[in-house]
Amino acid sequence: MLPRSLLRPGLLSLLLLLQACVQAPTEPQSPEDTVVTSNRVEEVPEIILNLPDGTTCACEEEIEADYTFLEKGFVSMARGDHEEALEYFSRYRRLESSPAADWEAAIAIAFIKSLGDSPYHDAEEARKSYRELVKEDWQSMQLHEQTLLLRQSLENFRDMDREIAGLKAANRSLREDLKKREEAIQRLRELTLGQPAVTQ
Repeated sequence: MLPRSLLRPGLLSLLLLLQACVQAPTEPQSPEDTVVTSNRVEEVPEIILNLPDGTTCACEEEIEADYTFLEKGFVSMARGDHEEALEYFSRYRRLESSPAADWEAAIAIAFIKSLGDSPYHDAEEARKSYRELVKEDWQSMQLHEQTLLLRQSLENFRDMDREIAGLKAANRSLREDLKKREEAIQRLRELTLGQPAVTQ
């Protein structure tokens, strides 16, 4: 047990400390932050709402195309089943319903029509479809790589068609020239040798 001489100053210090805590000035509160309930002042916590700040996002969420039917069409076309391929391409166009899907399906169908062994073979219709399709802004679209290959193949076919048409025209012109030369040679022979023209 502590002697009284030490106990009294200790108690005195403790009392002074408690009195100082009770009398410590508190920060003044604004009237909005307090609510009086049954003669007792309570502090109201500040409420922070998680509301949008009013700015709108200009972001566009990119929707990826579902290439399932398009790719099934490519597989069917590679196997030589053009009817099934055409069905898959048409279904892809119908389900996706976007400018890119329309263009991809149309290119694939034009390609099927350009194939000689296809039951849908129609070279003129394929050329016409392709001419219309390349007028569209297909470079700005997100396209499947395989459709870009089909487009390049159709472009090559068109170039070859033009070249063949040019060669046929040149061949016709050469035949006409040859015929005229042969006729001129026959007439010259008649005049110089007095031989009758040989009809072929």
